[in-house]
Amino acid sequence: MEQTIIQNDRDYQQLKKWMDPNHKILLVCDGSIGFFRINAFFETYKDKVVRFTDFQPNPDYNSVVEGVKTFRDEGCDALIAVGGGSAIDVAKCIRLYAGMPGNGAAGAFLQQESGDTGIPFLAMPTTAGTGAEATRYAVIYYEGVKQSVTSVYAIPDTILMDSSVLKTLPLYQKKCTMLDALCHAIESFWSVNSTEESKQYSKKAIRQILDHMDGYLANEDTANADMLMAANTAGKAINITQTTAGHAMSYKLTGLFGIPHGHAVALCNRVLFPWMTEHTEMCGDPRGAEYLKKTLIELAGAMGEDTPEAAAARFEELFRRLDLEIPCATEEQFGILKQSVNPVRLKNHPIPLDEETIDGLYHCILRTK
Repeated sequence: MEQTIIQNDRDYQQLKKWMDPNHKILLVCDGSIGFFRINAFFETYKDKVVRFTDFQPNPDYNSVVEGVKTFRDEGCDALIAVGGGSAIDVAKCIRLYAGMPGNGAAGAFLQQESGDTGIPFLAMPTTAGTGAEATRYAVIYYEGVKQSVTSVYAIPDTILMDSSVLKTLPLYQKKCTMLDALCHAIESFWSVNSTEESKQYSKKAIRQILDHMDGYLANEDTANADMLMAANTAGKAINITQTTAGHAMSYKLTGLFGIPHGHAVALCNRVLFPWMTEHTEMCGDPRGAEYLKKTLIELAGAMGEDTPEAAAARFEELFRRLDLEIPCATEEQFGILKQSVNPVRLKNHPIPLDEETIDGLYHCILRTK
């Protein structure tokens, strides 16, 4: 599915053009929109833009149901999402569920098959990390249980890239979101679901991230714009392949230690990457161990290195250069971690990981109290 990418300009002329056909728009956003230039633009369209802000990070299904109700009650016929992964995921689900019968009570929308509602949908990412604007996936929670919603009809038709939103991000958040995008591209490259198309997206994203990292961290306008595009490209890669063990092992780190997602994923991949280079003979990818070895060499090339070992060392050097914390864990916490990993996510990893191996990896990922 091809997306149209439009750029920010002085007075959002391209966005105005997108809004021209007399749409009434549901704008899904959180409080951060007040810090962005685009907020003033939407203030001039109060007659045709209805704001929906009733959701939290890790959004709840009931928030989506309320969003669908607002969409219907206000007579909306188009969607705009401005924000990070949560805002975009909520809007994706509203798009899918708005065409379903009923009011979604008792999880009813989750039980129905999604189709193409034809609702015009524009997303504007406000971080350069998740790539959510490029994927068919959304995550919401129903009665405290994570629900992975997947549909090609969730993908926004149009993306607005406005690099001015990155100017006010704290440096630590910029580091974490950049690492999320880089890990998306790396994991997609070695995923058992990789294709030639996904690898091209991965290579492009990796090169964009590494080439523009310094300028992005220095908050230069051009580099910020390039990093937004890199995150989008990495999102296109994982839209094909999904993520692998680095992501699967990261989620509980965020839960136990309160570290942001991109930080947690990088902690895992800085250990997984060199471990994989030493264990290619254990390959579970149907394409075989030689294919995996070749893939890791290609990945090294995308990172500007001659060997997988050198590429893994470069990732480690990058992590240390960003001066990110490595948490300490108790043996009780290690026990929780090794049992927390989603086996579905692990199926995408090219080398099978059993509980004992996962435990050993976590002992390398974290410091021991």
